[in-house]
Amino acid sequence: MRRLVLFALLTAAVPGCFYPADRGRALEAKVDRLGADNAKMAAELKEARDQLAVTQPKLDEKIAQVTQALQSLDTAARRKDADIGVQFQKTVEDLAQLRGQVETYLYKIGELEAALGKSTEETNQRLLALQGTEAVKEAEARKKAEELQRPTTAKDFFALAQDKAKAGDALVARQLYSEFVKKWPKDALVGEAHFGLGETYFTESKCREALFEYGKVVQDYTKTPSAPDAYLRSSDCFQKLKMKEESKLALEELVKSYPKSDAARTAKTKLAELEKKPAPAPAPAPKKAKK
Repeated sequence: MRRLVLFALLTAAVPGCFYPADRGRALEAKVDRLGADNAKMAAELKEARDQLAVTQPKLDEKIAQVTQALQSLDTAARRKDADIGVQFQKTVEDLAQLRGQVETYLYKIGELEAALGKSTEETNQRLLALQGTEAVKEAEARKKAEELQRPTTAKDFFALAQDKAKAGDALVARQLYSEFVKKWPKDALVGEAHFGLGETYFTESKCREALFEYGKVVQDYTKTPSAPDAYLRSSDCFQKLKMKEESKLALEELVKSYPKSDAARTAKTKLAELEKKPAPAPAPAPKKAKK
C-alpha cells in the first residue's frame, strides 16, 4: 500500500504552469492578431502560386509553338514571307508577355515568402519573450538540437544524448532524450532515457518535473539499470520539497526492491542517519546566587 502511495506521488508530480489571467488574455490577443496577419499573407501567397500554375502551361504551350514554327520554316516556303513574319512576330510578343507575367508572379511569391518567414519568426520571438526567459532558453535548445546530425540507430542516438548531458548541456540533452522516447518507445534503453530526462531537471533543481520522470522509471521500467538510482534521486527531490516522510519512503522502497545495489547501500546510510535521535539539548547552567 505504501508503495502504491509512493508511485502516485511520483507520477502525479506533473509540472504545472501558473500564468496571470490578464497576461494570458493579452498573450491570446497578440497571438490572434499575429495569426491573422500570417493567414492573410499565406492566402496571398497561395493566390500568386495559383496564378503561376495557370500561366505556366500557357507559357510552355507558346514555347512549343515557337519551337514548332522555327522547325517548320524551311517547309513553309510556299507562304508569303510577310505572312510568316507577322505570325512569328505575334508569337514572339505573346511569349514575351507570358514570360513577363511569370516573372512578376515569381517576384511576388518571393516577396510573400520572405515576408511570411520574417513575420513567423517575429511572432515566435514575441511569444517566447512573453512566456519568459525559460521559454527562450528552451527554444534555443530545440534549435541547437535540430542542427545536430541525428544518428540512425537507437544506441547511437542515446549515446549522443548522454554526451550532451555529461557536457553540461542539459537543455539539449533533454530535447534529445524526449525525441528518443518518442522515436523508440519500445527500445530497451527507453527507461534509461526517462532517467536521463529526470537528471536534466534535477540539475536545474526542478524537482517536480524530475519526480515525474523518476516515477516513470520506478513504475514502468523496474529492470532498467538506473531504477535504483531513480529511487535515490526521488528521495533527494522529496527532501528538497520538504516532504520528509515521502523521502524516507523512497529510501525504504529502494532497500526493499534492490537490496544488493550500490544505491541501496547509500539509502541504508541515509536511513540510519534519519533514525538517529537528536542529542538532548544541554541543560541550562544554574544561575549563581546573588551575594
